[in-house]
Amino acid sequence: MSPPRVIALTGATRGLGRALADRFAEAGHVVWGCGRSATHIEELARVFGPPHDFAAVDVADDAAVAAWAARLLAGGRVPDLVINNAALMNDPAPLWRVGAAEFGRLMGVNVGGTVNVIRAFVPAMLAAGRGVVVNLSSGWGRSTSPEVAPYCASKFAIEGLTAALAQELPAPLAAVALSPGVIDTDMLRQCWAKEAGQYQGPDAWSRGSVRRILELDRRHNGKSLSI
Repeated sequence: MSPPRVIALTGATRGLGRALADRFAEAGHVVWGCGRSATHIEELARVFGPPHDFAAVDVADDAAVAAWAARLLAGGRVPDLVINNAALMNDPAPLWRVGAAEFGRLMGVNVGGTVNVIRAFVPAMLAAGRGVVVNLSSGWGRSTSPEVAPYCASKFAIEGLTAALAQELPAPLAAVALSPGVIDTDMLRQCWAKEAGQYQGPDAWSRGSVRRILELDRRHNGKSLSI
């Protein structure tokens, strides 16, 4: 078993993020999680308790992310692993029918939120001389389908910004774009309701994947991986 680590995890209240929080905590690691739902955050805080920390944060709000990170970093610990998991899916529609507000919100969370979290935590990781940033990508960040163009655009952006970030980070830090494959989540059901039930759920995926995520290091820097 790997030594206990501090893991900053966005989108921790539902789906894949919640399953990862469960698995990391079970393995003895400390989870710093955030999500938009205050109700779900209160539930997580009751279930896990200290030294875990869960906060209601909209990752699209740069000031809120900065305050969240500053509070956590003030305790003297630095995340060993930052997982940018928070994301939105657009309602299926041809691109020209997707409204500006919906498109802007999706990009603000999926891309802007990822950058906000990187901006908030990476300086401390640089000072500590360690850490891995894992940006959740998608098969739709490496291929396309109709009626999900905004989501595809956001995940193609994640692939590009992760590859560029990897070139900027000094060793032993690393950045990885990670696709979890197709998982039966509420987000998948939003765009692919009929087929979603054919795939494994977040709990099953997380049980087979946490060990591999914890093994990510400089050897994987800049790579687009799938689990």
